[in-house]
Amino acid sequence: MKRLRQLIPRSLIGRMLTVMVLGVLLAQVVSYTVWVQQIDTDKEQVAERMAQELAQSVASTVTFFKALPSDYRHIVLSQLRNMGGTRFFVSLNKELIQVEDIEASELKTIVLNTFERGLRKRLGNEVDIRLSFSHPDTLRVYNNQTRLLDLPPRWSQQSLIYDLQSPPILVAQIDMGEGEWFYLAALLPKPDLLLKTEYLPTERLLFLSFLLIILLIIGAIIVRWLTRPLAQLATAAERLGKEIDSQPLTEQGPLEVQASARAFNRMQQRIQRFIEDRERLFSAISHDLKTPITRLRLRAEMLNKEHNRDKFRQDLEELERMVAGALECARGTDLHEKVQAIDIMALLESLQDDATVLGHSVAIKGTANSTFPGRPMALKRCLSNLLDNALFYGREAEIEVNDSAEQLQIAVRDRGPGIPDASINKVFDPYFRLETSRSRNTGGTGLGLGIARNIAHGHGGELELKNRVSGGLEVLLSLPRN
Repeated sequence: MKRLRQLIPRSLIGRMLTVMVLGVLLAQVVSYTVWVQQIDTDKEQVAERMAQELAQSVASTVTFFKALPSDYRHIVLSQLRNMGGTRFFVSLNKELIQVEDIEASELKTIVLNTFERGLRKRLGNEVDIRLSFSHPDTLRVYNNQTRLLDLPPRWSQQSLIYDLQSPPILVAQIDMGEGEWFYLAALLPKPDLLLKTEYLPTERLLFLSFLLIILLIIGAIIVRWLTRPLAQLATAAERLGKEIDSQPLTEQGPLEVQASARAFNRMQQRIQRFIEDRERLFSAISHDLKTPITRLRLRAEMLNKEHNRDKFRQDLEELERMVAGALECARGTDLHEKVQAIDIMALLESLQDDATVLGHSVAIKGTANSTFPGRPMALKRCLSNLLDNALFYGREAEIEVNDSAEQLQIAVRDRGPGIPDASINKVFDPYFRLETSRSRNTGGTGLGLGIARNIAHGHGGELELKNRVSGGLEVLLSLPRN
């Protein structure tokens, strides 16, 4: 079952073409079966009718010969030959001739049975009748030693059965009494009746193959035309994940595709409104909280006890840092920049220079094959957060760039303590910090990695963390090229 599923095409075009081809083949098989059955039925009816007509003629001939005196039978037989007939060979023999019968078939049985019934109806059931079919090259006449093909041309030309490609010949031998047998070798009125029919000739196969090729070509054009709006919908969905302000889809194509495009455009509008509402909400929070925080700071300065004043000031700083962090997180996930071609190596080198000024060591390995289409400020923020995190815990960092036609990978490694396996996924949660200190200078706000991952997702990429075997942490940023 699994292998059968693997044979099924995965694309919509492939599946529709497969259904079309299978439909045509099924229709051909059904029509071919009906056609063959009809041909076989017609053949059986023709065989039965010809056998009845031939039986009447042979019975009349036998009756006529029986009514003649024995001495006159050969004279009449000679005159019958001289009249020139091309379907019969008639003789009166002194012995029963052995016939090498042809292979059995349903039509052969129908002809022989019908022919025998017709003879016995006229001649009676007591008459000894021997019926069979013979191949032309083995047909014997007069006696068991003489073949028809061995007769002089003047005789064989009267029979039309000297050709080796001729169809089977009906042989009837009827006992005339007094040791004499009436011998009749006859071609059927429809000579090719018993020949094996080629129901699927080469011409028919070629025609069917040509029909399938034409069907595949026309079907591929039609299916591609019908599925093009779906491909555009998939492209728009991929683009929407990277650029929320992308152009809406054109609502065209079949009604179902138009409905899908219309629903997609409405979804994009709702997402845009949601982001705008969120931006206004955070702006309002920032504005509303700054004023009371400022008032609280002023009142804290008016406290008499220095100890209480310091505690109160620390709480206010923590509150202000959390508000700033929330706003920073909102700005970090805001990807309203226009997509531009970014020189990744130049961007990494600028971050390396900034770190060097602050006394940190940053090494860069590898290179990008070409520019990357992205949002410069957002991507710089992502890489800056990763590098700052590596320098904070590892004091020095190493950046390695691996570029291919499919994706661009940037690995940021440090030699710090790493992250416990149980906390690998938790570090992306807002305000989660492995360092429990409340000091901003030691623990940070716990938003850097979350912001970096959101930016990676906004570019269609992924951010992965893993501990290095030699110690430290590796953060792998993977960005798709397509």
